[in-house]
Amino acid sequence: MAKARFEWDPKKDEENQSKHGVSFAEAQLAFIDPLRVIAEDLSHASTEKRHYCFGRVGEGVMTVRFTYRESAIRIIGAGYWRKGKRIYERENQIHE
Repeated sequence: MAKARFEWDPKKDEENQSKHGVSFAEAQLAFIDPLRVIAEDLSHASTEKRHYCFGRVGEGVMTVRFTYRESAIRIIGAGYWRKGKRIYERENQIHE
């Protein structure tokens, strides 16, 4: 993957850590998984397109919600959610 630039709102990062136990700095790691899955977030679309990255981080599959802003990946939220893991496993044909 080409070098990417990430950004996020520090307050949202703190809220995400409290709520989901994941920092946005850690969430960047989902993007380096060669098997990552990128999908459009149709349920949270507003004036800008939003996306999900499903990628393995450590022993789990992390879901990262993000958008593209001015050539940067802006992280909006992240966590280890079952639905993201199911999508990742389905797309990569992983059967556990």
